[in-house]
Order: sequence, then C-alpha cells, then structure tokens
Amino acid sequence: MPIEIKDEEHAIKLSEVAIECRVKKLEKEKIAKIKLRTKKYLFTYKVPLDKLNEVLSKLKCSKVVEV
Repeated sequence: MPIEIKDEEHAIKLSEVAIECRVKKLEKEKIAKIKLRTKKYLFTYKVPLDKLNEVLSKLKCSKVVEV
C-alpha cells in the first residue's frame, strides 16, 4: 500500500532519496499524482494540475517519468 503525503515540503525532502518519480495526470479530477518510489516504500502526493509544473521544478529526483 502506498503512503499518501499531504505536505509539499515533505514530498520535496523524500524526492532527494527517491529512486524514481512518476507523474500521472488525471484530467477529469483536475489533479496529478506524483509517485515517489524509495527503496522501501511508495509515497504519493496529489497536486492540482495548475501547480504541477511549479512542484516538478522543486523535486530533486534523478529520474522523472510521466505516465
């Protein structure tokens, strides 16, 4: 089961140790899910589509994949 994160700052800190970051856009719900895969857990963070580019620019993942 993935762990949902509610805080943007926590998601940015987790992105430093994440192996991969996946972005899934849900157009009908007008949100995007950012999935942060670490060695042990999968974390998810939901963000509105209009703030997605701003959040992606702050992430420090070595590999960002759009699904």
